[in-house]
Amino acid sequence: MGTDSDSDSDSNGWSRARGLVLKTLVLIGGAVLLKRLTKSTTRWDHTRIVAQSLSGVKWSKEQASRDPDNYFNFRWLACPAADMVDGSKVLYFEQAFWRTPHKPFRQRFFMVKPCAKEMKCDVEVSTYAIRDAEEYKNFCDRSKDQRPPPEEVIGDIAEHLTTVHLNRCERGKSCLYEGSTPPDGFPNSWNGATHCTSELSVMKNNEIHSWDKGYDDDGNQVWGVKGGPYEFKPAPASSFVDMFSPLTIPPLSMEMEKRIEGSFVLQE
Repeated sequence: MGTDSDSDSDSNGWSRARGLVLKTLVLIGGAVLLKRLTKSTTRWDHTRIVAQSLSGVKWSKEQASRDPDNYFNFRWLACPAADMVDGSKVLYFEQAFWRTPHKPFRQRFFMVKPCAKEMKCDVEVSTYAIRDAEEYKNFCDRSKDQRPPPEEVIGDIAEHLTTVHLNRCERGKSCLYEGSTPPDGFPNSWNGATHCTSELSVMKNNEIHSWDKGYDDDGNQVWGVKGGPYEFKPAPASSFVDMFSPLTIPPLSMEMEKRIEGSFVLQE
């Protein structure tokens, strides 16, 4: 009556159907996994990574101990201050001598955002002067209710000073992002300079390498270190107290401190 034949046919049909379903599921699952694995980091992902890396307390203590004739132990301190309407991250930034961390000699706003699509870079980091810098001293060390609110921060962003264009580092390098200002830099008049340049590297170990230099009309470097960038490293919590212990570095004279401070002050 054809019962066994029909049963075998049905069985084979179901087997083929199950096989097709399994193959389809495998293909779909593989496609989803491949998409996840190959999903590119967005422009705003890069922005967040750089903003987070710039934030925090970092010191140049190791470098100063290694080469006290050319480098000094400075505190790098930055933290989120506001978000712009377009999503750009505004950070407050200050630098101070290790002996007087609460008396910053350099105060700036960082604005971190994706590079424009037509540009060959990933992240743009611009520095701005602050309208009333005195009001912002130790901004990051205060509780949030003691800080100027975000809307006030945005209103206090003054003139643009420099912009560094960062690109992702090639695989195998010790950095995450690196870049510089344009070759001709930005206007600067300190110590006989006519323009200044900046180089910035965001390292994988959460270090920041920063190198600011001033040049005269003839291309001679008139301020800034010459041997390489300052290396700011996060301080382990256990060694924070050590930051205030004497280093094997002779005390700076007042004249030398003023000269160093001046070298970090860009054209206002």
